[in-house]
Amino acid sequence: MQTDLLMSLKDVSISFVQDGRQTQALNKVSFDIPRGKTVCLVGESGCGKSLTARSILRILDNNARIDGGAITFESASGVVDLASLPDKGQQLRSIRGNEIAMIFQEPMSAMSVYHTIGDQIIEGICQHSSMSKGRARARALEVLEAVGMPDAEARLDAYTFELSGGQRQRAMIAMALANNPQLLIADEPTTALDVTTQAVTLELMRDLQDRFGMSILFITHDLGVVADIADEVVIMYLGEVVERGPVKQIFNRPRHPYTRALLKAAPHYDQRHGERLPVIPGTVPALWQRPAGCVFSTRCAYFEPGRCDAIRPPMLPGETQSRCVFTADELDARKPLPLPVEAEIVPFARPPVDGTVFEAEAITKHFVKKSGLFKRKTKTIKAVSDVSLTLRGGETLGLVGESGCGKSTLGFTLAGLHEPTGGSIRLKRDGSLVDVTDISEAERRSVWRDLRIVFQDPFASLNPRMSVFDIVAEPLRAGPQPVTDRHELVRRVNETLARVGLDPALGDRYPHAFSGGQRQRIGIARALVPNPRIIIADEPVSALDVSVQAQILNLFRDLQREFSLTYLFVSHDLNVVSNIADRVSVMYAGRIVELADTSDIYNRPQHPYTAALLSAVLTPEYGQKRSGRQRLRGHPPNPADLPPGCAFAARCPFATDLCRSVAPELTTDPEGRLAACHRKDELNLEGLQETA
Repeated sequence: MQTDLLMSLKDVSISFVQDGRQTQALNKVSFDIPRGKTVCLVGESGCGKSLTARSILRILDNNARIDGGAITFESASGVVDLASLPDKGQQLRSIRGNEIAMIFQEPMSAMSVYHTIGDQIIEGICQHSSMSKGRARARALEVLEAVGMPDAEARLDAYTFELSGGQRQRAMIAMALANNPQLLIADEPTTALDVTTQAVTLELMRDLQDRFGMSILFITHDLGVVADIADEVVIMYLGEVVERGPVKQIFNRPRHPYTRALLKAAPHYDQRHGERLPVIPGTVPALWQRPAGCVFSTRCAYFEPGRCDAIRPPMLPGETQSRCVFTADELDARKPLPLPVEAEIVPFARPPVDGTVFEAEAITKHFVKKSGLFKRKTKTIKAVSDVSLTLRGGETLGLVGESGCGKSTLGFTLAGLHEPTGGSIRLKRDGSLVDVTDISEAERRSVWRDLRIVFQDPFASLNPRMSVFDIVAEPLRAGPQPVTDRHELVRRVNETLARVGLDPALGDRYPHAFSGGQRQRIGIARALVPNPRIIIADEPVSALDVSVQAQILNLFRDLQREFSLTYLFVSHDLNVVSNIADRVSVMYAGRIVELADTSDIYNRPQHPYTAALLSAVLTPEYGQKRSGRQRLRGHPPNPADLPPGCAFAARCPFATDLCRSVAPELTTDPEGRLAACHRKDELNLEGLQETA
């Protein structure tokens, strides 16, 4: 007899055995997945979210073992305990990929690059059914159309590298849905997506859930996504469930101090500009350093010695269940402990900077791809076209837009990592703007002392064979005036490490020994050590947990005030940009379509694309969704085949024949705002100031 409960995890414990040492990774994890509902697993990296999901499908590492507990699943053949099944047995194989399917964070890594999308979907269908290949291909086309894949029939014969990020995610969802699973496990499926693609993907998953009646276990650290999609929420910390309950209660009346800290740390467009974000002090302990008593006790603002560190708290019942010695009312009545104060650091001596410190005029960057047997067929990819912008001393200019709009290419071109196809770049040096567009390598190295870059991936951008000290010291050793005095080198590196919140004593360690947030601090230290004036930050917090993200954003602001730094901050997260940017530049199809002060952009957008981006913003709060939200349909144009007229016209609900035939110029209004739209003076576009 079918019940309302599809799956139940009861006291699931998993440990790893390495070098003769057993380490507890999951400690008695328990929660339910109702039929037809979405349960979100939330927590920082290393808390056990993905391990919990993998334990359901029994796709664990060889050194992992299930120490106890049950994973009860109502399969088509009856109730079964997945934890007790042989991991290579026929019963588990018949469930995996059939009744329970999983989609991963990065489709490019999870899908084969050697087989077409259609072949990969067909293979999964044929493994679990007796369909012929012809019928399986028809089914593959059906699910691709169901997930909204554009030109689905052609995509059947495409490879993963021929698809955009959003299309690859749709292909993976189609592969998971091909056998009509009862449970879909989604492991961070929207983390790497821009706001519009994320919004469409979440809407797609809700529609598919309604259509097929499946349950979803959704893993994420994005609290805006949780508020948008979840029915139930499970908060995990250090391999334990610390709170669980309905999404409304979790957001409106959180009971556990960790849940409260996560919600406070999330950036929100409605915060005062430049306001410091509350942070969770310290870092998640190593698994082998699990605290006695409450696992969160070492970082908790309500810690009480002799109570919180004495015994593991039971799960207290209520509207939400919380593993804390205090009730919600007791927490409300208690005064939280003050956050630890960082040691005072004497700033570099630098006078305040005023006026324009950087100027780019009509920057163009085209890439030429040659193909064919004799490499004669050429294709020009217009990544950046005719972009002009200025940076004022001590300000932050945010650069936003969808994936593929040219944000990173523009940043790399301005930093001198790409040679511009056209235009000029001027940098303020010795009191005047100097052209640094076409300069020698020696001159470029000199420029790189004043203009530095922080990359998106803090691991890929650090040499794994170099110690942290050598990574940070490299700009001082390799510059036009290298620091040769060992004592001076050590002093400057250690001072810089301390300024970004890293212990200089860790300088002899290598990048793999640090967390994601610590690695990003290393990248910031490397950019900061030559005492630059300008830093270009390319998606510097997109891969970080909300708590670590708050620490890094606070660090960026502190360093800016301390050293009068100027930032070009590239991001697709509009909540983050609103918190740190003074002005915002919106980019689409390689061009700037709007540029204005942050408050104007967010409250009174003038370009329909800006309004569409704002409509897709998800906030970390429940019940605050704006009515009449308009999803941005379609896809950005191919940069190798841009349409005539406005590049956004094909997706714009306000486009006219003029928009489709004549490209609008980027013009300035009396308030000094820039916008490239023929109808900007007649449209009344909705911003984020109006909430339902």
